[in-house]
Amino acid sequence: MSLIISMAAFALATSITPGPVNVVALSSGARFGFAASQKHVLGAATGFTVLLVLIGLGLHEVLVRWPLLTQVIQWGGVAFLLYMAWKLAADDGRLDADGRASAPSMLYGAVMQWLNPKAWLACVAGMGLFVADGDAAQVWLFAAIYLVICYLSVACWAYAGTFLRRYLANPRGVRLFNRAMAALLVASVGYLLTT
Repeated sequence: MSLIISMAAFALATSITPGPVNVVALSSGARFGFAASQKHVLGAATGFTVLLVLIGLGLHEVLVRWPLLTQVIQWGGVAFLLYMAWKLAADDGRLDADGRASAPSMLYGAVMQWLNPKAWLACVAGMGLFVADGDAAQVWLFAAIYLVICYLSVACWAYAGTFLRRYLANPRGVRLFNRAMAALLVASVGYLLTT
């Protein structure tokens, strides 16, 4: 039982802490509400879990053999996160009166995890800690635990965002919020580059 608790604690510590996926969940909850943000939340949890399983079943060996691939993934993720930050900072804050804007999709949440350097670090570190011998049953157990905890963690951020909705009733409030979220994404990139 202590192995399961240790896996759950690791999953919680890496999933609930601020990061790009959680910042987008917070922003989505604030802008579109909790229910509309569930696509992003589910996509992020599923995308992370698929990455975790692939790392556990041997993808980490490919990364060890081809370190350049790791750098390409890291820099691709950095570029993607900086692009997202730029899009948030450049948003004019106009509220969507005609209903064209929508919350991030499930695919967006999954792709974010695959381009998120924090997700790759958590997968490699978690598998190194709990499934170093490559036991497939352990990989699947860890993945099942992580799926639930990652979903709940990202959902907490989306739910927290719903409390900010009342402050976003005008374009100025939305602009300030978006720029704050952009700054958090840039800070996340800075932190990931120094680890």
